[in-house]
Amino acid sequence: MADLFSTGDDQDDRRPVGQPLADRLRPQNLADVVGQEHLTGEGGALTRMLRSGTLGSMIFWGPPGTGKTTVARLLAGETGLAFEQISAIFSGVADLKKVFETARLRRAQGRQTLLFVDEIHRFNRAQQDSFLPVMEDGTVILVGATTENPSFELNAALLSRARVLTFHPLDGESIERLLVRAEENEQKPLPLDEEARAVLLRMADGDGRASLTLAEEIWRAAAGDEVFDAQGLQRIVQRRAPVYDKGQDGHYNLISALHKSVRGSDPDAALYYLARMLDAGEDPLYLGRRLVRMASEDIGLADPQALAITLAAKDAYDYLGSPEGELALAEACVYLATAPKSNGVYVAYKAAMRAAKENGSLLPPKHILNAPTKLMKSEGYGTGYFYDHDAPDAFSGQDYFPEALGRQKFYDPPDRGFEREIKKRLDYWQKLRVERQSGR
Repeated sequence: MADLFSTGDDQDDRRPVGQPLADRLRPQNLADVVGQEHLTGEGGALTRMLRSGTLGSMIFWGPPGTGKTTVARLLAGETGLAFEQISAIFSGVADLKKVFETARLRRAQGRQTLLFVDEIHRFNRAQQDSFLPVMEDGTVILVGATTENPSFELNAALLSRARVLTFHPLDGESIERLLVRAEENEQKPLPLDEEARAVLLRMADGDGRASLTLAEEIWRAAAGDEVFDAQGLQRIVQRRAPVYDKGQDGHYNLISALHKSVRGSDPDAALYYLARMLDAGEDPLYLGRRLVRMASEDIGLADPQALAITLAAKDAYDYLGSPEGELALAEACVYLATAPKSNGVYVAYKAAMRAAKENGSLLPPKHILNAPTKLMKSEGYGTGYFYDHDAPDAFSGQDYFPEALGRQKFYDPPDRGFEREIKKRLDYWQKLRVERQSGR
């Protein structure tokens, strides 16, 4: 039996048994798609493509429940293309060969195929390469869907032949429009008070399909004229888990947001992203390690205590475990966000590493090399070395860089926090160095 999106002529109005609400409410044209107006609205990328009368291969990139599969079906229907759908989770090379052969036969009969590949990033590199010939000769128009960043997960050759279109998480207004459609379809309102409805919009987490699934759960749970408040709603649906994959984009996006909030001295935003990651199940010790990194990279010697505090917080969590240990991480997070910032050591280290790699194995100046043998002494090792503790101010002003490299300047501390004192010290030593070297 044809479904809501069938391109055949024998579609009937009977509802498949157990068909979910989200499936029953799939849009029947692009204008009904919500939340992706930049693609499907007037002047949107897909709208313009349809007006031109031709489609090219595309990669749909976006979180779950934003309409990627639906839009692909609608594109096939509105252009008269045959629609084939496979999932990279369940398909292998043999399945791809069958689909390609069917598409070739169909093309010989004068009809092109739109091949929709769900979770296309799960195909390995060789499998992704198998699409290239059928894309190039026009056997199929490929529409791949992925929740992961295509730049990292898809072959460059595949990306060069397809346009990447980004699907956005649905905002509250778009989710509300879906709920209104659901109420019209079911011919009854959701049994929620105003506050509970607002909570439901947040629980959907930008996922349209999830919002309709939650709505179905609520209707099933309601008895008679029962209306749920926010607490009642949370008891029924048991709260949907946040969208977060500890090994993929969600992980990297949130740790980036946490790091930049700390660097930007915003303790409230930093705490929010720390809480987001902990709530989603991130390993607290991973967060502890990242806080230690932030202390070294972004606070540095502007506040040397930051490194000690983050190490103590990591150890405290390791000792206490959850949930008590998370408070130590939160304390360290706020300390870092409110500490004076300096990347002076970080920049100096990178510059020193670059110089080390670019200049090879230069011998240090002989006067600072030990001379444990007569031969080494005869070669001048250790000759002319000044023991700094015997010099005034415990500073001799000697050169320590290899002669071939010359004196370098890597560390230039900013005039802030504890580094203000370091800067004064370095400026004083530089003045003494000039004086004492000119006096020799």
